[in-house]
Formats: sequence, structure tokens, C-alpha cells
Amino acid sequence: MARAGGSLTRRGLRGREVELAELQALIASVARTGSGGLALIQGEPGIGKSTLLAEAVAGARAAGFSVGVGKADELHHIVPLSSLAACVLHGDQPLLSGDAFADLARNHDQRIWLVERLAEAIEARAGSVPVLIGLDDVQWADPLSRFALKQLPARLRTSPVLWLLTARREPAGPAEEVVAAATGNLPTATVPLGPLSGAAIDQLVGDTLGAAVDEQVRDLLEGAGGNPFLAVEMLAGLRTAEASGELVPPGELVPPGLVVGVRGRLRSLQPGTLRFLQMGAVLGRSFGFHDAAALCGRPAATLIEALEEAVRAGLLDDDGDQLAFRHDLLRQAVYVDIPPSARKALHREAAHHLVSAGHQPIDAVPHILRGALLGDEEAVALLQRAADDVLSVTPGLAADLMTRALELVPPALPLRFTVGERTILSLTRAGRNREALSAGDRLLAGRPPLEAFSRLQAALGGALWNMDLAGELRRRTETALSMGGAAPEIGARLAALHALALSRDHDLVAAREAGETALRAATAAGDREAHILALSGLGEIAQNAGENAVALGRFAALSAIDSAFLPEEIVAHLHMDDFEAGERLLSQAADHAGAMRQAMMLWAQGLRDLGLGRLDDAEADFMTMERLEDEVQIPVQQVNGRVICSRIALLRGDREAAREHLVAAQERLAAKPNPGNTAAVRFLEAVHAEADGDIGLAVDKIRHVQQQGVFMRWRLLRDWVDSAIRMALRGAEHELAEDLGAQAVAHAERNAAVPTATGIAAQALGLVKNDLAMLERSAELLKASPRPLVRAAAYADLGQALLAAGRKREAVAALTHARGTFAESGSHAAAACVQHALEGAGAGSPGTAAKQRPVQGWGALTASEKKVARLVAAGHTNRSAADLLVVSPHTVNTHLTSVFHKLSINSRVQLANLVMTLPDS
Repeated sequence: MARAGGSLTRRGLRGREVELAELQALIASVARTGSGGLALIQGEPGIGKSTLLAEAVAGARAAGFSVGVGKADELHHIVPLSSLAACVLHGDQPLLSGDAFADLARNHDQRIWLVERLAEAIEARAGSVPVLIGLDDVQWADPLSRFALKQLPARLRTSPVLWLLTARREPAGPAEEVVAAATGNLPTATVPLGPLSGAAIDQLVGDTLGAAVDEQVRDLLEGAGGNPFLAVEMLAGLRTAEASGELVPPGELVPPGLVVGVRGRLRSLQPGTLRFLQMGAVLGRSFGFHDAAALCGRPAATLIEALEEAVRAGLLDDDGDQLAFRHDLLRQAVYVDIPPSARKALHREAAHHLVSAGHQPIDAVPHILRGALLGDEEAVALLQRAADDVLSVTPGLAADLMTRALELVPPALPLRFTVGERTILSLTRAGRNREALSAGDRLLAGRPPLEAFSRLQAALGGALWNMDLAGELRRRTETALSMGGAAPEIGARLAALHALALSRDHDLVAAREAGETALRAATAAGDREAHILALSGLGEIAQNAGENAVALGRFAALSAIDSAFLPEEIVAHLHMDDFEAGERLLSQAADHAGAMRQAMMLWAQGLRDLGLGRLDDAEADFMTMERLEDEVQIPVQQVNGRVICSRIALLRGDREAAREHLVAAQERLAAKPNPGNTAAVRFLEAVHAEADGDIGLAVDKIRHVQQQGVFMRWRLLRDWVDSAIRMALRGAEHELAEDLGAQAVAHAERNAAVPTATGIAAQALGLVKNDLAMLERSAELLKASPRPLVRAAAYADLGQALLAAGRKREAVAALTHARGTFAESGSHAAAACVQHALEGAGAGSPGTAAKQRPVQGWGALTASEKKVARLVAAGHTNRSAADLLVVSPHTVNTHLTSVFHKLSINSRVQLANLVMTLPDS
């Protein structure tokens, strides 16, 4: 606290003893348990949030914490990571160097990747000393910092990291979002600050004036409403008035010249000082001396006296690099006294100056948003440059900036269509597809020239595809192509989008021809975007046609152009049964994680683990993928992930978990009801109906899957067609079973070099025709397949057929092989079914079946969870553990969350202590 002409005396934090004790208890708990915590201090401006935060931080520093504290700024709440920057760059031992932070903020293209790198830096520090990260005024945090704050506390919950935040009360605001994300993952506390008591205000008076409170001063302070900042400002003004010899006239509570609140205090300043402060207030709570001088239109040297007076008056702090208003209320009081029209003009001038002085466009954006007028083309250009700079890290912000840029362009200007095209692309990148489509249709209603019309339709292609509107995409691209007038590269993009739309059609021959034509056009135009679209469309077409080798060629070429498509190439290798190549590419992706779509990489990893029978790891992969998609709010594979997790649970015999996954899949289908997702959920419903004994319903659901179109059927059932055939046969629907068998055979003919495809086709025919020889051939073919669960199912079918043929010895061998393979993967329910068949043949006993894992304790951990637990207990971070296990840090985090839940512990320290008591197995 400060006063005019000097510092106010301070004898401790007045009236906040209870709140401080609560924060001190949380600090002590984090240090003692080694686990994380979060506290939010809330209250009105000036109520003492920052002071309480500073007091708690000082206590934590004295207790040995590594401390990083920052403050969000109302005017600078757009610059990505600006709010968190001070938290990691400053302090006794900064978590990151300035160069490392700049590299982090510059050389990444995904929010998830950036958050993980920040987590690794904090986690590494927390491995040797508890860490406190404090952020003041979270309500003004920039979007990327808010995103990080919603992820980091939960991600670091097992490390001694304490998050102390302050914010104004704002229902459903950023601070509440951060607390909500942390709740349930780590201890959280909200510390509300109300008005100070009369006794505390009396103490403040004693601290300030060094005298007892008389009635006149007490009456005066009632106007502060228990707000300590306002009370101190009033008291500082009283000291100033007394020092100047001013007296309180009888009957007046406020003497001449006495400050009541902040605004009156400014009247004692020289006009030049007030003008200087007003320019600073336009620039923000913190600002550069030269920037304020430029807005004043005066040389910096002529404003030294104004600066000195502002600092003496306790209005500004000067740290040698930046000037800062001592409190937000001070800046706001100065700011609101500037006439609104002048404020707008000054903001526009500030934007021009900042860019001219070499600042980044994003630094000028807050002023553009406040000062630009319709038709301001320079402002439009600055907003576009800023949007380009932040698109990869905060696509939502980029979309907002481009939307504002579009609003500044008058409807009659051709520039509107150019800006509109980029606005559509930004909105699509942010996952705001409906807004993109709406913006595009409004622009198209303005009757743009043919070339602009083509560009807008091409820009809308991504949004239409994301919204599963393949028919509408086809109609629009055909219209644009038929009208002509497009530049060569735009024509190539439209052709590629047209082919992509046709990939969802029944005539895949025509789709392939359209895709080849589009690829030639893209090559001729030399347009990278068109090339990517064409290859993507051709890959989709090949997949939907069941041509695995062709699809692999397309996706390999696509990932060579853009490594973001590596997940598609990996999945294509898996479809070819080339798990070795898939493994190699997954390892390559782990070394270059920043350039990949992390959620899609986890999808590929999950399919790898599922194929290899690693059910526990596959489930962890898919659930981690869903979490990452939720974080960026762009769901892609969530329906399919839940369908697979439900089947995994059924294989294990966990009907309750299987039902929960089914419900989750149905809920997600409502949000993304495309044909593939619909077919997947209907198939899962069939599997559940069969498990419930309702074979009629199961057959109806399988028929529904068959109605989705031939490519959807085989894409879904390529590894699961045997289950569908068994359902059909149990329901006496032999024609349906024959149709399914023919589908498997057709797929094998297109993929004769894929052992899984040929083996499943033989298995399907063997089931449909009750052909023992064909089932024997299936088992023989599948010996070359890398998929153990597929082999186990074929051996189980073979064993049953051999039993029916009276060949008991061979049957027992086949069934025993199937049971062992199922049990090894954790498919306990499937193993139990085979065990039942063995017992019926008199070749097994109930005690032979594998025991299921318990739900709590060390024995409840999966093999991968035990590996992660031992590595973390030995001092590894998530990153170093992930590197050793060749998985992503996100997967390690998922495993670690499960470990802590199953072991009923909360910190890495507790985990290390527990592991020390275990045998060295």
C-alpha cells in the first residue's frame, strides 16, 4: 500500500487472518503430501485479492517453494500465453528461460503439445522442490493461458504443484472454468473475500494515520464499503490534505482537496501528468514510457517530471522496463474520464504506433478492437496478420479476429470476399463449422464475381465435410465447377473436394475417376492444398472400396507431403497386417510429436494395441484420445473409440462397463450421426442384444448395419464379421449369414496378400456352410496374421466344429489354444466360453480358467500400469517414462491416473513409498 509522498506503514494483513490460514494450510498440505492443489481467491476490485495472494506467496517461498507469479492484463488479454508468461519466466529460479519460452510459443502447432511441454517443465521442477504458480486477475487471462490452466492442474495433480489464482466474481467466467476442470482431480478451494470488518478498517486507519479513529473519519470511511483499497486511498488523501493545512469545514464529511475514491485524487496532479496518465491508461495497466510519450506527441525527455509526479503520488510503479498502474481501479478511473470518442481515436492511434515501433500485430489487436471503424483497411490487414500468427495455437481467437476483420469491410468492397474466404477457413480450423457455413452463405448472397464465388465454395468444403454433409458438398462443388471462372488452383481444390464427397457415394468407380482427375489438376496447378485434398479423397475412396494396398499408397504419399497425416498411413499399414511398419512409424511420431495430430495418433496407437490383443493398452489409448478431443472440442473418433471400448469390456466380462461405453457411444452418435458412426453403434447394440439373450433384436441391428451401404459394412465388420454371422445363424437368418460371408470373401479377393482378410473369409464361409475343412483352412491361414484375438476366434470355431465331427482330441487342442490366447489378452469372458466348451467335452475343469484381476490394489494394475508406476516411482517424469515405453506422455498420464485410483493414493511420493515395499519383480 502507498500514499502520496511516501509509503503507508504496514503492520500485517488486516482482517484476512482466516482466509490466509486456509491458504497456508493448503500450502502445507501440498508440501507434506507431494500432491497438487488449487485455490481461487475471489472478490470485487480493491477487496484485497492481490494482497492476500502476495502474502500467501511470501509464506510459500519461505517454506521452500519454487515460486512463479504473474498477472493478467485487461487490455493484453489476447496475446497467446501472455498471462502465464510471467509465471514461468520470472521468480528466483524461472521454470523456463526467455529463449526456451519464445521457442515454445513459436515452434509448435498444437495447443495440446504446448500444454504438455509446459507440464514437463513444471513437473521436472516439482521433482526436487514444491512449486507454486500464482496468477492474478484470471478473468483477463488470454485464451491460450485459460486453455492451459484448465489442463495443467489435473495433469500435474500427482506432483507438489500449488495453483493460486485470483479473480473477480463472474459466474461461469474463466476462473470458474479452471476450478471446475480441476474439481475431482485434486484438492480445490474457493476463498471469497467480502468487505473488511469495522475493526479491520480501524486497524488500517491506525496503520496509516498513526492515530485513533474519530467519528468524522469513521463516517468518511463508510463510503469505502469495507473495501480496503478505497479506504487506503481515502486515508492517503486525508494525510495529503492535513499536510497541506486543509481543514474539514463544519458539517462537511469531505474537506476541499480530500480524495474520496480514486477519481478525486487525480485532480491534484499537474495537467501534463494527468495527460501522461491518460495515455498510459489507453495502453493498458502496464505500458512502455516511450509508447506513452508517443501518444502524448512529445519527446520522452519532456515527460520525466510527469512520470516522477505520478510515481510520487503512488499512482504508478516503475520497474525499470515497464510502468504499471498500482491498481486496476487507478487505471480504470483515469481511463473512464477520457471522453468515449477520444478513447476510440487514441486506441486506433496506439495500434498504429505499436506496429510502427516494431511490436507484433497481436499486440496492437486490443486497440484495433476498441478503435477501428468501418472501412479501416489498415485495421483489417492488422487483424488478418494477427490471425495468421495465432491460428495454429489458438484457432478460436484467430476465428474471432477474422470475424471482426470481416465486419470492418463495407459490403460493397471486393475486399470483403477475400477477407470472407479467410474467415471461413479460420472458423473451420476452430471447429466452428456452422458459423463458417453461415458466414459463407451470407457472402454468397452478395452475388460475388465468379472467381470469388469459386473461392468461397472451396473454402466451405472443410466445414461441409466436417459436418458430414457430403451430399451438399457434392452439389456445391459441381455447381462451382460447372460455372467456370475459377483460378487453376481453386478449380483443382473444387475437383478434389468433389471427389472427396463422392467417396461417400455408392459408385466408387466414378469417385476414383474423379479423384484421379483432381490429382492431375492439383499437380498441374502446383497447389499443395489441392494435392492434399486429392490424395485424401483417393485414400478415402480406396478404403471404402476395401482396397487396402491402394489406400496405403495414397496415405503414404499424403503423409510424405504433410506429416500431420501420418496416423492415416499407420492405420493403412495395420489394415495390411504390416504391424512392424506401423510400429516404426509410431516410434517416429513419438520423436516429432509437435507436428502430429495427437488425438489421431492415439487412435492409430489404439488400433495397433487392439490388433495385437493388448486390450488394456488399447482402452487407455482410446480413452486418452477422447480426452484430448474433448480438450480441443473437436470430436472425430469418439463414437468408434467407445464402441471398441465396449467390446473390450464384453470380452473381459465387465457388463457394467460395457453398458456405460454403449450409452456414451449413443450420446456421441447424436452429435455426429454420420453413416459410419451409425453403423458402428448399431453393430454394438447387436452385440449387447445377443449378450442379453435377445437374438431377434441382435439380427435386426445387423440388418440395419447392412443397410448403410457396402463400404460401411466391410469397413466396420472386416475383423468382426464372424460375430455378425454367428448372430445371423443363431437367429435362423441364413440368407443374412450368406450375405455377410460373401462380403468377407469379396474383401479377401481385394486383399489377397493380407492374411487376416483371407483367413476371416475362410472362417466366414466355414461358419455359413458348416464346412469343417474351410474352418481348418481359416486356422491355417491365420497363423500368418499378427492379430491374436482373430486367431483365437477362428480356433474356437474350429474346435466346436471338430467336436461336432467327433474329433475330440483335435477339438480339445484347438479349444485349448483359443482359451489360452483369449486369457492372455485379458478376454476372460471369451476364455470362459471356450472353457465351457472344453468342460462339455470332458477336457477341462472350472479351476482351469484364468482369474480376473481385482479392482483395487497392486494386483488390479495392468501390465502397462505397473511399468508406468515403477518408472514414476523411480523418479521419471511422464515424458521420460513415455520415451522409455515408446508411447505418448498423454497415455502415460492416463495410466498414471488409473494407478492412483486403484492404489488409492494422491502423489508420486506415496507411489514411491508403496513401490519400495514390493518385490523386485
